[in-house]
Amino acid sequence: MPNLRTLLILAVLLVLLIAVPPFLGLGWQNALVNVLIASLFALAFNLLIGQAGLLSFGHAAYFGVGAFAALHLMLAVEDGLPFPTPLLPLAGAAAGLLVGLVAGYFATMRSGVYFALVTLAIAELFHSLAPRLEGLFGGESGVSSMRMPWQGFTFGSMIEVYYLTLAWVVICGLGLWAYTRTPFGRLTLALRDNEQRVRFLGYNAHASKVIIFAVSAMFTGVAGALQAISNETANYSLFGSIVSSQVVLQTFVGGATVFFGPVIGATAFALFSFLVSDLTRSWLLYQGLIFVLIMLYAPSGIGGVVHHHIRNRRQLDWARLAGPYLMALAGGLLITGGVVFLVESASVLFGEEYARLRHAAEGGLPAFDLFGAEWSPVSVLTWIIPAALLLGGIAVLIRARREIDTLWARKDPSDDTLAETAPLGGEA
Repeated sequence: MPNLRTLLILAVLLVLLIAVPPFLGLGWQNALVNVLIASLFALAFNLLIGQAGLLSFGHAAYFGVGAFAALHLMLAVEDGLPFPTPLLPLAGAAAGLLVGLVAGYFATMRSGVYFALVTLAIAELFHSLAPRLEGLFGGESGVSSMRMPWQGFTFGSMIEVYYLTLAWVVICGLGLWAYTRTPFGRLTLALRDNEQRVRFLGYNAHASKVIIFAVSAMFTGVAGALQAISNETANYSLFGSIVSSQVVLQTFVGGATVFFGPVIGATAFALFSFLVSDLTRSWLLYQGLIFVLIMLYAPSGIGGVVHHHIRNRRQLDWARLAGPYLMALAGGLLITGGVVFLVESASVLFGEEYARLRHAAEGGLPAFDLFGAEWSPVSVLTWIIPAALLLGGIAVLIRARREIDTLWARKDPSDDTLAETAPLGGEA
């Protein structure tokens, strides 16, 4: 069972999620809806990769199926079907479960990279067929509907949609956590760790993996249905590879080894896109760089790193670690400044607008505006600044890492294990 501290943290977080949004603007409310949907999607996906060890590259298929199922039910409600609007995600759950059972039966016949390729092929099949199946998916324009009022709730405002989404995400999150506490949840971990031994114990490994796949697809379908309810429309792009790749990135960045790790990754990326996408067209590049750096230097993800520190908190000298950690943060900020300067400069210099300025200057290299200042491409100072930021940041990071490694080496060597996949980040 989760300890008292964990329950207290979750309770405080839930109170904040309930109390704060009414005081936020429409944009932030919509962003929080996207955060909640992405979090549920990542939790459902992590049931496969984090607990069963099955890497799916095509989970967008069940996200999209859930969205279209909810929209068709919304159209039926518009035509007079007496179905409660708050229960619309049940359509996504049913569609995700049904399609997940069929797709999972075939996908789980293989393992490893072959399983991943089969899941990718299934998603691409939906992506290619959806524009042609107008009756189901509305062709290239997709399907649209409206949220109908129910029991005095109009569901016309974003705050009502937010609370509906929050309720479903909390319920589904608790359901996924409860799943990990069941004997079948333990069997899921056993399949990840040693499938051959599970077979020797007399379990049907293939049937078990089909059930796991279907459960993951069911909760993914709920996330897709919530997306459809929020947007009141969906098209075949939901089956695209970018949707599948986003949940993979979010899960691994947050940490597949901790139950709530994917929520951290989904929240970070959803808020990152909300805050940064309006500032630069290169935000996807920055997102990719974050993923690469975390996979290189913190493969257990943000949640795994945090949980590793929590597990070793009694063996660490926090007073002495604070300085090196702050030094590492400063080094990271310096490197970030240098990278952003170079990326944004390249975006300007190789853009169409600057090409026109260069043509007007008859082949010369005119100055360009960036961060409220004017920079000359042929000036040494322009490139010394990012170089100094990068080199200075790298030097600071190297020194900080040496000090951190030294302090970590002084902790109890008998407790150096990383976090394992377990409910609420506890022991597996």
